[in-house]
Amino acid sequence: MRATEILEQIDKLPPKEQQEVAEKILEKYGDFDDELTPEQMAELERRAEELRQHPERGIPWETVQTELHGRLKSRKP
Repeated sequence: MRATEILEQIDKLPPKEQQEVAEKILEKYGDFDDELTPEQMAELERRAEELRQHPERGIPWETVQTELHGRLKSRKP
């Protein structure tokens, strides 16, 4: 089976199963450097401090999740 055929089959799966397949592929074939650079750590610390000082500026996870799902759905052919 060719990669394009596999991807077509994955597209037919329910979203939860698509996510499981993606996670398994990343676990097996993903070769990522999970270490953050000092610059990335400094930026995360800066953002965390800003949120501690101004919690009203934060966006609830549910809102972010809903927005992301909407964006992903609009990108599918």
